[in-house]
Amino acid sequence: MQFANRIKQLKPYLFVGISRTIAAKRAQGIDVISFGIGDPDIPTPPHILEALKAGAGKPANHRYPESEGLPEFRKAVTDWYQHRFGVSLDPATQAINLIGAKEGIGHVALCFLDPGDLALVPDPAYPVYGVGTMFAGGDVYPLPLNEENGFLPDLDSIPEDVARKAKVLWINYPNNPTGATATPAFFKKVVAFAKAYEVAILHDACYTEVTYDGYKGVSFLQTPGALDVGMEFHSLSKTYNMTGWRMGAAVGNADMVNALMRVKSNLDSGAPQAIQEMAIEALATPEAWIKQNNAVYQRRRDKVIKALRGIGLAPNEPKAGLYIWVRVPRGYTSASFAQLLLDQRDIVVTPGSGYGEHGEGFVRLSLTIADERLEIGLKRLEGWTIPPPPRTQR
Repeated sequence: MQFANRIKQLKPYLFVGISRTIAAKRAQGIDVISFGIGDPDIPTPPHILEALKAGAGKPANHRYPESEGLPEFRKAVTDWYQHRFGVSLDPATQAINLIGAKEGIGHVALCFLDPGDLALVPDPAYPVYGVGTMFAGGDVYPLPLNEENGFLPDLDSIPEDVARKAKVLWINYPNNPTGATATPAFFKKVVAFAKAYEVAILHDACYTEVTYDGYKGVSFLQTPGALDVGMEFHSLSKTYNMTGWRMGAAVGNADMVNALMRVKSNLDSGAPQAIQEMAIEALATPEAWIKQNNAVYQRRRDKVIKALRGIGLAPNEPKAGLYIWVRVPRGYTSASFAQLLLDQRDIVVTPGSGYGEHGEGFVRLSLTIADERLEIGLKRLEGWTIPPPPRTQR
């Protein structure tokens, strides 16, 4: 039996390995506290679940959905964009449903990349940007996200020949895994770059609504000229605690949205309509509920930062997102420090190297852990002295 080269090139998905590590430890009777995966522990709100129950009883929802999504769902998305960001979109041509943002992010490379084409991909980054590129036969040109640059890619450093060859540029703010945010000035620079080199901009905006300290997330599509060059991916997963329901949307340039619709219509049949109706209800959720939900994460953020500082680390203090990105102690690698935490404290964190070469030297901690489990994990760090690294790592 011969498998395709893309399967041979494919590394195990980062979080599958983490889940297996946790399972192996627990099989030994060890109580592992996981800060690994960004999966909200807070339940989906009851009013959203009621919409799902009502939708499940409709005979029309028992049949194939439309690939682009219910007209009512697309209008709910574009109405939300108008209300939230002041961005006007045509629901018929500039919005499409996704079976979770991950599905659209994985498929969209097929719209732009032929074998040998180039995608500009941040590093570190959500792994699916690169995997989707590889599945389409494209090549990745990594854009380092460095702490000294606020974890923003330096577009001016991209060689001229690379910029001219590139077909797409991925950006992601608020950022996973670093927690960085982008300014309108940066987005203006992205639009200028896209127009200068005829590059499509793909913005992963899944964390714009998970914010702290009064910060308000920004849409790339608010930028003048963005609709000429870009498409934005949004998810209901993190904002409304709906990871299990797999619901998202892509919006933006009509030609780009249409290309994604054509790919999706040949590969899937769209999200279940009852879940789309659930999503319509979610998008009408009062802002007060979102602030209350975010307050839970902000309390957790503050506790995790305090605990990490207490053992001598210097974590970032993100204004958005669900993650703490922290540099590991001198002499450790991302993997060796993650292993140390697992071996000595029975705590799981995600090695930064899993997000790319420039994630080396960091680990990521997720805030999506129930409060009582969070307290146990932080208690295990209290008073812990990080041992010197093995000499072989120096």
